[in-house]
Amino acid sequence: MELTKNIFFNTDKLVENTVVKISYTGKFFQENNEEVYIHYGFGLNWNQVAEQKMEKTELGFQAEIQLNDDETFNFCFKNNNGEWDNNDNENYIFPIEKIETSLAVVPEEEISLKPARRLRKSYIWSKKIRIAVYKIITYLPKIISGNYKRKVSQEQ
Repeated sequence: MELTKNIFFNTDKLVENTVVKISYTGKFFQENNEEVYIHYGFGLNWNQVAEQKMEKTELGFQAEIQLNDDETFNFCFKNNNGEWDNNDNENYIFPIEKIETSLAVVPEEEISLKPARRLRKSYIWSKKIRIAVYKIITYLPKIISGNYKRKVSQEQ
């Protein structure tokens, strides 16, 4: 997914505590630089600042970065000559989405089977009642009117 011109991620959104692959096809790639580094940090204060050499491929310079649980992922690029591509002094800043915990899987030891059995029994009884009501509605008028005929086997 292209989030800004010449920067691509291997995912639709940046999610906390995941690894993201960044592809850069910007100024340094277009100028055929041999070495490009991604300089990055997290949050408004650029926490955990780090720098990583990117691998040159046919698709651009690429690197894999482990995201943390901060609000934003901030980065810029520099080449081996000390030149910077920092989005016109604005840096590249993208929000990091939090993991939705309401959809998290509950460990098996925390699951109670008693409510599930009650639910299962009530489901079976409601199904039996619905079938009985259906049969009464379908066959009772036929029996009363005399139009009810049993299927007689053809073997006689």
